[in-house]
Amino acid sequence: MSQWLTVTLGEVMRLHIDAVPSAGLASINLAGVYGFGRGVFSRGSISPQGTTYKNFHRLHAGDFVISSPKAWEGALARVPEDMDGWYLSPVFPTFRASEKLDTRYLDWYCKRGSVWRQLHGKAKGMGARRESVSPAQFLSLQITLPPPAEQQALVGRLDMLADKARQVNKHLDAIERDADRLLRAYIFCPPGETPNRKRMSELLTLRLPDVKVDRLQRYHFAGVYSFGRGVFASVSKDGSEFAYERLSTVYAGDFIYPKLMAWEGALGVVPPECDGLVVSPEFPVFTVNADAVLPEVLDIYFRTPDVWPQIAQISGGTNVRRRRVQPSAFLNYEMLVPSMPTQRKLRELYRQIQALKARHASIRQANDALIPATLERVFSGAD
Repeated sequence: MSQWLTVTLGEVMRLHIDAVPSAGLASINLAGVYGFGRGVFSRGSISPQGTTYKNFHRLHAGDFVISSPKAWEGALARVPEDMDGWYLSPVFPTFRASEKLDTRYLDWYCKRGSVWRQLHGKAKGMGARRESVSPAQFLSLQITLPPPAEQQALVGRLDMLADKARQVNKHLDAIERDADRLLRAYIFCPPGETPNRKRMSELLTLRLPDVKVDRLQRYHFAGVYSFGRGVFASVSKDGSEFAYERLSTVYAGDFIYPKLMAWEGALGVVPPECDGLVVSPEFPVFTVNADAVLPEVLDIYFRTPDVWPQIAQISGGTNVRRRRVQPSAFLNYEMLVPSMPTQRKLRELYRQIQALKARHASIRQANDALIPATLERVFSGAD
């Protein structure tokens, strides 16, 4: 690191904008820049004539781009090869480096929160747009710069580490997909038996809201993710922040869904960590008849993507985004229910897989922290 110099970006790169008039463009592939150092992404094809922009910035692979409004949140990145010739709006200035700077090195360097905080500091004091980062402010950023050969070697090591981290996550995802397929196979095709169809009214009992809202009290809400991702602890709000007169308490093992999003797979069993939270009247709450169906079996069944189109069919409303699954319609829905001995086996398998996923979550957390920690070790000593 003794050969690492401290330079401003303006010494090793310059503003380089390829502005193309909108009037000459029939359609373009529009890109975007994620915050928090996550790179450039595709927004899809658009017609520039449908926008108010007079120009669009054409991207060139290897250049560097920032979002002026959000660079201080890590919205800055190297333009990847597969987005050469794509476009961004004029709020995304682009820069070209000299032979002294490898933009792959700069890309890694700028994935750190310490860099974003420096840019945030530069963005202050600009009036109404005080949190925008101008090209001049970006180019005034000081960085530590090793010789080009060392930059390239460092990039190679970091790329290899990131690839290994991705492989680990991909491997964990594959294991969990296989485990979920095994669970679903036991419900829909259990060995040696044919599941019975039962109405949800035989399996669940609808509970009425049990909490009268006190405007001076604070309430902790549960929510349900779409696409089978389950029930989670959501926001906390004072009673004065919403208009509902009554709420429903949910307990571990209850079954809930939001009327508006159930058709997108937002259904699930309340986990222990959400016991005692509340939901609005837009969430029907059901007590599970555990003598007929185990909560774990319900959770597996309604997290199955093949089931969601069936829920969409019982949703009322003409606007696709306003479909609602009323409790009366849901209680008439029929699901496949295996025998209780099979359900007990499913419950045991379900619990084992949940424990496996918890271990995987810890591995992912450590894996995801690996790159940021490595970047700090590599660069902080030289900053």
